[in-house]
Amino acid sequence: MVAIKAHEADRALAKPDPAWRLVLIYGPDAGLVSERATALARASVDDINNAFQLVRMDGDDIASDPLKLVDEANTIGLFGGRRAIRVSPTSKPLLAAVEPLLATPSQDAIVIVEAGDLQRTNPLRVACEKARTALAVPCYGDAARDLGSIIDEMMRSAGKNIDRTTREQLAGLLGGDRQTSRREIEKLLLYAGGDASITEEHIEAVVGDTAQREQAALIDAVFAGRLPALDLALAKLTSEGLDSGVMLGAVLRHALMLLKARQGVDGGRGPRDAVAAMRLPFPRMAVAEAALNAWTVPKLTEAVATLGTAMLAVRRDGEIARATASRALWTLARLGQSGARGG
Repeated sequence: MVAIKAHEADRALAKPDPAWRLVLIYGPDAGLVSERATALARASVDDINNAFQLVRMDGDDIASDPLKLVDEANTIGLFGGRRAIRVSPTSKPLLAAVEPLLATPSQDAIVIVEAGDLQRTNPLRVACEKARTALAVPCYGDAARDLGSIIDEMMRSAGKNIDRTTREQLAGLLGGDRQTSRREIEKLLLYAGGDASITEEHIEAVVGDTAQREQAALIDAVFAGRLPALDLALAKLTSEGLDSGVMLGAVLRHALMLLKARQGVDGGRGPRDAVAAMRLPFPRMAVAEAALNAWTVPKLTEAVATLGTAMLAVRRDGEIARATASRALWTLARLGQSGARGG
């Protein structure tokens, strides 16, 4: 059985066991899935740009015709050398295509299968975790330590300096998706131009968004049941002219994400895994996990209905928009308080 923890992934992929002939790379962080699949493919062949060495296959096509993957894996390379097959993500089941390769692994090629977020009971994940010739690699949102490593790596490559405080500020604004984080850092480096050091002013101009931070503070206050923090965020956002409908829409989107995550937890998924799938900035993940534990599916369903009703009222009558939005958010915050007390 070859199942590893998320924090063991990079070490396992750095020196893969030759017995692993199929590697399943899965998880909610699509950017990290793609990055690790690319790195493994690069390490598995002599020339990643050679179509005879690295064969790319569409996941949807393989799901429709499972024998395509088996045929390709058992094809002998015309020019010899190492081969790899990289299968793109698909929402369709791939077990029928993978099972024959788990039973009789390819001796000529390593098969790299990319996938989205797979629950513990997913048949493809279970089969790969049980097979001795396969490796299942989970990819979850970057933790603060991982983000710090990415920031340091990209700063070194660009010849820039960044002090610890500024580095922590930047990490706090980045999300859980690896590729998105890299794009944000690339924008920051481009904006800095010839400046030798990255400063808080650079970050504030490119990555930092005061309105977004206040909106996040409002959302977290609602679902944590913190009324004073909610009132402060409401006052700030109102003074900045944020539309009440936009405000309610942001809270509604978060409520729907929490509802999906809560349903996953009720179905047997771990709270931390469910929160990772929400792709929130690292500092908000602990707050989201606390909210996930405090809010039940019925309460979240009630919250979604309350927000939907409020949004409709705001659209119908702009004069009462602010009062309507405030009332709806206070109602939800009180629900959050009762959830935190176990009510």
